[in-house]
Amino acid sequence: MEKTKILEIAKKTIKKYQLCDNCIGRLFREFNKEVSNKQKGVSIRNKLKFDKKVSPNDCWLCEGLINEIPHFASLISEVLKNYEFTTFLVGSKVDDDIIQREKDLWDLIESKDSESESIKMEINREVGKILEENLKKTVDFKTPDIMAVVDTSYDVVNLQIKSIFIYGRYKKLERGFPQTKWFCKFCRGIGCKACNYKGKLYDSSIEELISKEALVLSKGSDASFHGSGREDIDALMLGNGRPFVLEIKNPKIRNIDLSIYKKTTNNNAEKKIEVNNLRFTNGEEIVRIKSTEFNKTYKIIVESEKPLNKEKLKEVARLLQGKTIRQMTPTRVSHRRALIVRERKIYNCDIESVEGNIAKIKIETESGMYIKELISGDNGKTIPNLSDMIGIPCIVKELDVTEIKGE
Repeated sequence: MEKTKILEIAKKTIKKYQLCDNCIGRLFREFNKEVSNKQKGVSIRNKLKFDKKVSPNDCWLCEGLINEIPHFASLISEVLKNYEFTTFLVGSKVDDDIIQREKDLWDLIESKDSESESIKMEINREVGKILEENLKKTVDFKTPDIMAVVDTSYDVVNLQIKSIFIYGRYKKLERGFPQTKWFCKFCRGIGCKACNYKGKLYDSSIEELISKEALVLSKGSDASFHGSGREDIDALMLGNGRPFVLEIKNPKIRNIDLSIYKKTTNNNAEKKIEVNNLRFTNGEEIVRIKSTEFNKTYKIIVESEKPLNKEKLKEVARLLQGKTIRQMTPTRVSHRRALIVRERKIYNCDIESVEGNIAKIKIETESGMYIKELISGDNGKTIPNLSDMIGIPCIVKELDVTEIKGE
């Protein structure tokens, strides 16, 4: 818009409404992009020879809100003093009456978003400038560590804090507890007689053991555990460990010492778990470890109803090499998983030892294979299966994951 046209519109507007310099300047982005809204307002008023200066407190539009920018910066600064961060962003909530008056004014001058700036944008920008200078931090419009939103009507500051993400691998060294917290099915975590008022079925989980020290060090409010698959409650996770990402929500301290976290977690876990290969990451890695199919190697102790023939077992193992297995959702998990048929491949199968009705087997499979059902057959839900192939019913007596490949 040409300056002559801007001045013509400004003249009609100032005659109708009593506006402070900031609110005048904000209406006309194109008048002079090199100066502040207040300076634009002063220049426009001078060119129109309007000598009467309007205080922001007497402004029809902002009613003095612009004067409170230093106050809002002080409010946010006070809230942020307990948080560790490098980048930030400011947002604001402005009284609905002011927003409506601004809309009416834009309608009057037939302004578009590209031609005028909202009062919220000016508050956000100017408060951000003050905080950058005072806190020696940087405004980040894309992924700030913290976003501070000030409610200008009530002087309340709400924070939106970017989570910390820690990648690692864990080993499970003891049987008999789950990967994630299992809430009591009766009270759903509240606590009742059935769960001895614990709210959960097991005293601990891998999730809780890994999260505990991270929450202490970061002073976060909560944590979410994201594992690359899971092992059964009665299985061990050995070898190089299972990949995971721990998301710490609302951390007050971001730069936690991962070596201290590792040492304290491993010491406090009482040899139930062990974490390694820790590093900071981002939320995208959750998608990666959830979607990537890592081949897995297992050591299995198989128990059969009758004594096993070692040569027969070796022949079956040879036949299973490279075999694709069809598995319907197992009976033991059908209450919580959809009934589907999945195909998974066996890459290697070796018989390590056979003594009577006990065999030790090492097997490498595609991710997602149900190993217990591969051995038992699960009443025909897994085809082929070891029990049918040797003609003797078998079960998995002990199961360990010894390697997760792919990284």
